[in-house]
Order: sequence, then structure tokens, then C-alpha cells
Amino acid sequence: MSDRVAVFNHGKIEQVGSPSEIYEYPATPFVAGFVGVSNLVTGELAAAITGAPDTFSIRPEKIHLAAPGTPLPAGSVAVDGRVRDVVYLGLYTRYLVEITSGSDLVVVEQNLNTTSMDVLSARGRAVRLIWSTDHIRVVAGDALQAATAGIEEMRS
Repeated sequence: MSDRVAVFNHGKIEQVGSPSEIYEYPATPFVAGFVGVSNLVTGELAAAITGAPDTFSIRPEKIHLAAPGTPLPAGSVAVDGRVRDVVYLGLYTRYLVEITSGSDLVVVEQNLNTTSMDVLSARGRAVRLIWSTDHIRVVAGDALQAATAGIEEMRS
């Protein structure tokens, strides 16, 4: 195990830090996706949630799946959607939720009080996704443009 990690993308350093810093505070969309699964929210949806169109990352385990209309705790945000797919993985369940903007968010919940049949019956159900604003990680806009330009360069 290392106490300091460098994440490279196309031969350039995207971020250097401890494993927990890189996981919890990704500097770019590439880093957010490189270290585990991350939801990247941008544009109109980001603006509706945070008030700014800046791309942000929210980890699936930081999102709470709740019933529609569930009141928000202080310091939280929410989006409404419908469970499109469910993958029961024993220890936890991964939900793919189509939100009203048409985008999908991945949510992971530990199976503390549910069975496989409980979670599988969630498919098609309307839900509210709630998370603390403390877990929103804005990723560098310039880095997003650079990553997109890098992809375009590779296609050329």
C-alpha cells in the first residue's frame, strides 16, 4: 500500500495525493472515474442541483434512496427519478436510477434490512435521491475540457 498516489492520464499527472484524498476529492472527471464508480453531473442538471453548471462528482454510496416526497435534511439536495435497473450483489445492491432530466445516476446501498426479493421488486419504482451537499465534489472545468480535447485528439 502507498500513502501517496499519482494518477496519470495520457502520460500527464492529473492528481497526486493520498488514496483517500484521490477517492474523496477527485480533481478531474478522469480521476473520479478512475478510482471507483462516480456519477458525473454537468450542465442544466448540475445547475438545477447546485446553482452552477460546473461538473460535479457524487459517489454512489453517498446517495440515499428514499420514497418520493421525503423531506430533505438540512444541507442536502435531492432529485426525483425511477429505478431503471437493480443488481443484487449480496452485501450491497446497485441501483440505476433514471432521473427526470433523462440522465442516470448509480446508487449503492448496503443490504442491512433487505432481502434479494425486496431489492429486485424496486425496479420501476419512483424514488427520491438525497445526498449531503458536503459530498458534492466540483471537478475542474478546465480539466474536463482538456480531457475532452484529449479524447478528440485520439480520434484524429
